[in-house]
Amino acid sequence: MEKRLMMRVLEGETGFPPPMWLMRQAGRYLPEYRAVREKAGGFLDLCYDVDLATEVTLQPIRRFGFDAAILFSDILVIPDALDRGLHFVVGEGPKLTPILAREIADLDPSRAETHLAPVIATVGRLRRELPAETTLIGFCGAPWTVATYMIAGHGTPDQAPARLFAYNHPEAMAELIWMLADMSANYLIRQLQAGADCVQVFDSWAGVLDEASFEAYSVAPMRAIVDKVRAAVPGAKIIGFAKGAGPLLKTYREKTGVDAVGLDWSVPLSFGAELQQGGAVQGNLDPLRLVAGGRALEEGVDRILDTLGAGPLIFNLGHGITPETPIAHVEALIARVRRTGN
Repeated sequence: MEKRLMMRVLEGETGFPPPMWLMRQAGRYLPEYRAVREKAGGFLDLCYDVDLATEVTLQPIRRFGFDAAILFSDILVIPDALDRGLHFVVGEGPKLTPILAREIADLDPSRAETHLAPVIATVGRLRRELPAETTLIGFCGAPWTVATYMIAGHGTPDQAPARLFAYNHPEAMAELIWMLADMSANYLIRQLQAGADCVQVFDSWAGVLDEASFEAYSVAPMRAIVDKVRAAVPGAKIIGFAKGAGPLLKTYREKTGVDAVGLDWSVPLSFGAELQQGGAVQGNLDPLRLVAGGRALEEGVDRILDTLGAGPLIFNLGHGITPETPIAHVEALIARVRRTGN
């Protein structure tokens, strides 16, 4: 069978129109998702229910025909496997029991394989049920980003609790980061072995780190993840999304060895073109252009295609799709990228 379009781009090929998918494409903007979410009860119940997680992953593929489906799960299933009291509060987001420096040595990663077995089963089901031409993306949260939630017990505007923790307890932070890196690599390996074509690592809070901390807590553990995954799954394709890293993305690409670099919407397209010289890039439409629609959407799409379309590009948003996004605007986006509209 011919390689799927997105996988060819991850190998450095150029295709036009480029393959496309959207971060959080299975989400609250879809009425069919909201119906399943209500049926599931809690958000984590949905993540761990093989039937329901499979269904919501497939929904945007059926409706829009995206080139890739991304596993429906959450970046915090790893700390959930570590029994950190994860729960989701409506209107507030994830909550965990904040971890103390002295508690890190007592964390037990041994239950992760059993705890995450339903997620791996969902990957296998998806590969069987997806269209043959559709790429299946597995994912995890990056160690730094996951650690920020474990330390603060919730999301914060600038993740100051985790940054301060790292300065005050560097040994404990290193221990936590490297434990998470090892667990994340094992988790990604299992996803790839179950049928994922490629994986993405979300470092959603990379942008709050200074240069030295970025090297220590984002780049180094990501390199370790890439190396361990490829040792187990030779040739594994890995996308790294270090949101907010800006000019540090050049170092990130060079030192981590990722196959594609995700670009958030603040990354200048001229810099994206520089990064593209080293391989595929992914992104980077502002999600609010998709909410706005019309001229704002069209101009945003055209600029990306004009600047990055001649190289290896996976078209995506610069972060996740927002719940208030009109479905008609998603349809207009697809038509614009694929040049099937006016």
